[in-house]
Amino acid sequence: MNAKPRTLPLSKRGMSFETFMWAFTRATALGMYGFILFGVVGALAMGAQHSMTFVEVLRWALVSNPGHVEYTNLPDITPFASMFWRLVASGMFLTAGSHGIHGVIVVLDDYLPKDNQRNWNRYLNMAMFFVVAAAGLYIIWTA
Repeated sequence: MNAKPRTLPLSKRGMSFETFMWAFTRATALGMYGFILFGVVGALAMGAQHSMTFVEVLRWALVSNPGHVEYTNLPDITPFASMFWRLVASGMFLTAGSHGIHGVIVVLDDYLPKDNQRNWNRYLNMAMFFVVAAAGLYIIWTA
């Protein structure tokens, strides 16, 4: 017996939570690529202006935290501690964190058989994300 798969036309498909989360995962992945590219270009520009070594440029490109250039031979780190770079670091941190926590929730959902367990998994992981996000943003903005 050959069962024909049921397909709905695009106009009749609704926007479910799962569809939204699928799109969210793809959007956050693209967002992280954008932040990485922006960080690399910014690090190269900042490195060219301030005679940074390759290691310093890479550290700045991946995590734009003024602590990464604080103990280098740069005479002035104020351009690195600007609000602009703190916003970039905050955006990258929140994008990567939300992408990662969604991945953890999806993986653990596969191993939890009951709806109640999956709901607790989501609540606990979201609570953990908000605690870590608050701590990370505090560090980014006060460092």
